Order: sequence, then structure tokens, then C-alpha cells
Amino acid sequence: MSAKHTSPIFIGKMIRQTSRLRGGSGSALPGLIVEKMYPHFLEDILAQLPDGVVIVTGTNGKTTTTKVITGTLEILGKKVLTNPSGSNFTRGIVSTVINNVSLGGKLDHDIAVLELDEAYAVQFIKRVKPRYVLALNVMRDQLDRFGEVDATARLIEQVISSATKYVVVNADDPHLVAATKHSKAAVFYYGVDASLRPQFPTDDELLAKLEKKPIKQNNELLVKLKAYSHNTPTFLVDKKAYVEPFKIQGGYNYQNIAGAFALIKLIIPSADNDEIVESLAKVKPAFGRGEIIQYKGKHIQIVLVKNPAGFRQALNTHEENEDVFIAINDDYPDGRDVSWLWDVNFTALKSHGVAMLSGTRAYDMALRLRYEEVPANHVIRNISSALDQYFSNSKQSQLKIYATYTAMLAIRSYLVGNKDLGESS
Repeated sequence: MSAKHTSPIFIGKMIRQTSRLRGGSGSALPGLIVEKMYPHFLEDILAQLPDGVVIVTGTNGKTTTTKVITGTLEILGKKVLTNPSGSNFTRGIVSTVINNVSLGGKLDHDIAVLELDEAYAVQFIKRVKPRYVLALNVMRDQLDRFGEVDATARLIEQVISSATKYVVVNADDPHLVAATKHSKAAVFYYGVDASLRPQFPTDDELLAKLEKKPIKQNNELLVKLKAYSHNTPTFLVDKKAYVEPFKIQGGYNYQNIAGAFALIKLIIPSADNDEIVESLAKVKPAFGRGEIIQYKGKHIQIVLVKNPAGFRQALNTHEENEDVFIAINDDYPDGRDVSWLWDVNFTALKSHGVAMLSGTRAYDMALRLRYEEVPANHVIRNISSALDQYFSNSKQSQLKIYATYTAMLAIRSYLVGNKDLGESS
């Protein structure tokens, strides 16, 4: 690499370090500067990766799925570059690369696994063509940012069409299956067993646009989620069942992990299925995505919720008599429009009620629960004050918190400071 290209990398690293010393995340600014000085930085550096680039996209589950793929590939011996904080815009990825590249422009990794929002992914593929794409789902989510569902599906179709080797798609999402029609890469599918389909409604089913009947899977599945119970999913691969207790819990997570399983089989065809399952099972949840935090003798599980499908599925794991805390914010990363709360069925919370409601839209949540006749004991908009009272009042040792994105960050900061948060997006 020439000296004129070494200089921008050095400057980018210095800006990043200075920003961190001053208390900032150092996430986007280095990328902005380096891109001005070296416009093809991202393309040139990522071209060094022998196994290319993976894009993980879709509405729900990108962060957890990216962490699962990254962790599993690392266990299986790959050096993986990723954007661990969900810094999923192109400039944030440039900054991630700056952090990992040498001053001489060398990248000591085998593969990049990148979480990208649908809209940002379309910008990224104009510069870097992914070798692999994993498409998880298309759901109504933050419509004030991305528009209606069909528009989101069209964005993902562009991403799928950019893949140069393999595409892995959720066979139970008709929007995604249709989005593969122009794929030049080989397309593989994953999905859930027909017996599980009612637990995984599509966006159209949630809005009653389709009859409530299982989607006929016309495509052979590379990996199928056959069943799951608590923390133990059963995956069906090559007509053989693989059962293993996982550190990650939740039906939607296991559906997405089926996609991760399929992708890893394609990236490392020499790895046997037992080895892959054992590696998948070792990965811990991403922060705020079902992770359990120990706080003053209590076990607190934080569950990110941001759309009807995700919240509904999260409530499927609700246990009776749990002291529940719900925090709803409407900052830009959460989505300004919280009307999606009216598409969530909250009857699972009816018997014990909700201990505390908080966040900027706490009273919207209270109104929603009132219509469902779910008791809400307390409403305190300030999250820190609400948590103080919640922990003071609860006598239980295991607690459950449902929160939108910025509320989740505030709650996690309250519990553990900035430990393990990674970079801010």
C-alpha cells in the first residue's frame, strides 16, 4: 500500500483514539475522515479477506444472529471481522475496519460478518459485493424510517441480488422467497417445522392479510427448526435431529439460528453438523437481547422489543407471577411511531399484571394495557427512577424487563455501566 493510503489510516486511528479518550465512542468520525481522504478504503481493505464478506440483514434478530455466526466461526477456527455493536451503517463499518487494519493496510482476518439494516445494506453493496447474504425476515418495523413492508422487501432483494456465491433465506417468509428471483448466487433455505408455524406469523398474517394457515414450503430446507423447549432447540439437518442446550433462548432466536447454521455449513463445508451445533450452543446472547444480568442478588433478563412479531414471541416465554418491567421510548433508533403496540397480544401478562411502566411513551403503554385489562402497578417515565422503585418493591430473585432499543441501553447502563456495550451505533 502506498504512503498516500497509509496516512489516512494513521489519521483515522488517531481520531478514533482521541475521541475515546475524550469519552466518545469514536464510531463514525474516523470513517468520515478516512473516506474523504481515501474514497476506496473500504473496497480495497475488505478485498483482502480470503473468505469474503457476509451480510446479515432483515427486520428482527440481526444483532444476535451476527453474534452467533461470528462466535461459531471463531470457535471453528476462523478469524472474523464484525461490527459487534450493531454499528450498521457504512461509515460505522469503515471505522470498524480502521480499528482492525494495520498502518500498512493489512487486515489479519479470514472473513467479515456484518449486520446491516436494509437501507444501509443497499448503500454498502454499491461499494462491496458480499460473498454471502443471510436474510432473516421482513416485518413491519420503524415504518417512519424505512416505509412500508413491500419497500423494505425490495431493499433486501437488492442485497440478495448482490451476493456472489450463496444466499440463505427464511423459507417461511414469502417476501424473502420472492426476493430471491433475481439472485445470481445459489439460494438455500431454512425454516421451521409445520407444527411450529403458528408461533412464527409472517407480517401479512399479523395484519390478517392472509388466511391463518401454514405456508407451503416449496423449497428444500438446508436446516429446519423441528422443535424447542426452554433453552433446547432441535434442528433437523440431512434427516438427522440435533438436540443441544443453548446459552441463547427464545423461539425467534432459534429460527434465526437455523439460518446461521445453514450459512456456516456453506462457509465451512468440511465442518460436521455435530461440531457446528456444539459451537452454536456455546455463544452467549448479545447485550440486551435476552441476556441475564446479576444485580444486587437478582437475576434480570433484558429482552429487546421493537415490533409486534418480536414482542409477541418474547411474551411466549413469559412465566406466570413474574414481576415485569416494560420501558417504551420513541427516540429515532426506536422508531417514532409506537402504534405497533396495538398489534401485540398482552393477555399473557393479565393474571399477574405489570409491576412498572417507564420510558418516554410509558403512558401510551399504560393505555394499551388498560384496553387489554392488564393491571399496571406503577408508571414512572424516568427510567432510572422507575428502576429504583422496581428493584425496591420486588421481592423476587428473577425479574424480566422488556424494552425498546434506547430504553434497553439506559437500563443496561443503570445495571452495569458501559461494560461490554462495545461501540455505540
